Amino acid sequence: MRSLINILDLSVEELSELIATAKDIIAHPEAYQEKCAHKKLATLFFEPSTRTRLSFEAAMLELGGSVIGFSEASSSSASKGESMADTAKIISCYADIMAIRHPREGAPFVASQAASAPVINAGDGGHNHPTQTLADLLTISREMGRLDNLTIGLCGDLKYGRTVHSLVEAMSRYSGIKFVFISPKELKMPGFIRYNVLEKLGIPYTEVASLEEAIGSLDVLYMTRIQRERFDDPWEYERLKDSYVLDVEKMKLAKKEMCVLHPLPRVNEISVKVDEDPRAAYFRQALNGKFMRMALILKLLEEAKQNPVKPKLDLSELETDRVCQNPKCISQVEQELPQLFRCTDKAADIHRCIYCEQRA
Repeated sequence: MRSLINILDLSVEELSELIATAKDIIAHPEAYQEKCAHKKLATLFFEPSTRTRLSFEAAMLELGGSVIGFSEASSSSASKGESMADTAKIISCYADIMAIRHPREGAPFVASQAASAPVINAGDGGHNHPTQTLADLLTISREMGRLDNLTIGLCGDLKYGRTVHSLVEAMSRYSGIKFVFISPKELKMPGFIRYNVLEKLGIPYTEVASLEEAIGSLDVLYMTRIQRERFDDPWEYERLKDSYVLDVEKMKLAKKEMCVLHPLPRVNEISVKVDEDPRAAYFRQALNGKFMRMALILKLLEEAKQNPVKPKLDLSELETDRVCQNPKCISQVEQELPQLFRCTDKAADIHRCIYCEQRA
């Protein structure tokens, strides 16, 4: 039995299998209507969500299963101080699989270590969002006809945007990929992505401040909103919130075969007039998310059936003599959770928290 916490938990071959399953679901939905009969999905959403939560629920219902759970932390025992680990143990008594969204980075990983059912990370703070990436991959595959030899632009909040972090990790494993990061300097792609993924693998990337400067070279443009909920300083949010707006005039500078993605919700970073452009794929992207979550649920449940034993965390290469300084890390609040770090670069003495991946 295993969980999906990071998109890198899935090999490229497994990603291809999931995409193939999703496409078969699209073509033959009737063949999947009873695949999860008598199975229960628990959706544990400790922060607001529309698309992710409802697409998980729709996915399980269309597979013939049922759904239990909650949509806000205040309606769970977390409001009474219950730990993430204890919550996961309890939910394992009631559900066959669970999807967890949490504002604390690393929370789904902690849950996966405690649960006796598969855990799916449905977004943890500004860290990762692997199932959104599954939706992105299916969308790129369907819109562009390939997942290699693409120039991908990511625009907006690249610092806190967990969707772009997961997408970069996933797409870096395909050949001929180039990235263009478009953001203000305050919201640049974080070091754990630039150093651990791109520079380690030799993936070419450029960082620019102008959307107009970059858009003409892109095959895929991934827009993101500036996320109010990730800012501790409301004035900083107000200063940056209108940094980028994609409109009809900017779309005139883009390739005719480019596609525009957005994890949604949209605020004002894409003009509604762009919706009429056939290159605007973000609503199709939301629908693709349901199909990929259906494929993922089937895969994890089948694996749990074939091998119910959960792999133990290997502590032999982890260190405990540091303290994570990330105020959004689950290790800051979880009772008796050990501080654990993995050395990612011995020569440079770089150690990263196993929960949030921030450097010690």
